[in-house]
This record gives sequence, C-alpha cells and structure tokens, in this order.
Amino acid sequence: MTTEPDPILDQLPALRRYALALSRNDAEADDLVQETLLRGHENRRGIRMGGNIRAWLFTILRNIFLDRLRSRRAERRRHDTLAAIAPQAMDAPQDAAMRLAQLRGAFMDLPDDQREALSLVAIEGMTYAEAAELAGVPLGTLMSRVGRARAQLRAFEEGKTPARGLKLVGGRDAAGK
Repeated sequence: MTTEPDPILDQLPALRRYALALSRNDAEADDLVQETLLRGHENRRGIRMGGNIRAWLFTILRNIFLDRLRSRRAERRRHDTLAAIAPQAMDAPQDAAMRLAQLRGAFMDLPDDQREALSLVAIEGMTYAEAAELAGVPLGTLMSRVGRARAQLRAFEEGKTPARGLKLVGGRDAAGK
C-alpha cells in the first residue's frame, strides 16, 4: 500500500528555513512552522487546484510571524505604560500585616460588651437599633459602648496605649512594674 506524498508536509524544510530567517530563534521557528502546518491543514480547501502551495504556506507563516510581532509590541507598550504609572516603591507588606495584627489585638482587648457592640455596628453593618435589640440593651447603652470602644481604638491608633504584648522602652514596663 503506497501513500500519496502530502504536498503540505513536503514544504516542511523550506518552511523551517523561512521561519528561522524571520524569527532568528530555533524554538520560535519551530512554533511558527507548527502553527503554519496546522492552519494549512485546516484550510486545505482554500487553496486552488494547481496553486502554489509553497507561496500559500509562506504567506500563512509570514502572517503568523507578523501577528506575533505586533502582539509582542502591543504587550511591551502596555507594560511600559503600566510601569510609568505604577508607583516606584511600595510600603513593605509586613508593616501593614503587623499593624493590622496589632489593631486586631487592641480590638480583642476591648471589654466584651464594647467589642460586641462595635462588632455588630461597625463590622456587621447593623443599625444601632438592631444591634441594641440583639444585645438586649437599651439603645443609649449600645451607643455608649460603641463610642467608648471607638475612643479606645482611636487612643491606641494615636499611640496613647501600647499594643498588646509590646513593652514600652523607658516607660513603666522598663522598671519591671
């Protein structure tokens, strides 16, 4: 049983040489040839009987190469634009994580009733009336608890109270008290 030669595959060495001449890179040339063969086989019906298969395949290969070239240039422009507008330096993320951990510790150190009230209003988004009903306290009591909790956290943020687990150097903790 003899098989007919494939006119597309017969062009493989010439396609490889042309791809290498365009791309100047072995791996990229191989990719170009592979995609050219794929498109050539998918569009076999598009070539006229007796047409120049080599020129047709070279055109496909060249178009693929140019598409990739344009795509890389566009990607480079997007990257350059992003680099121009992106900040050149960022705060170290561990600083924010440490600060958040300290703030969480200060929140957890609040008295239970204040922590509950602040959590319901500030974190869960309940109205004062809803939170007061849930906590089983009068509206004024809940508002007072939220106010005291916020004041204590604000004092912590302003450095008026030390973070949990940290000692003040030269302060009362330095004397061992």
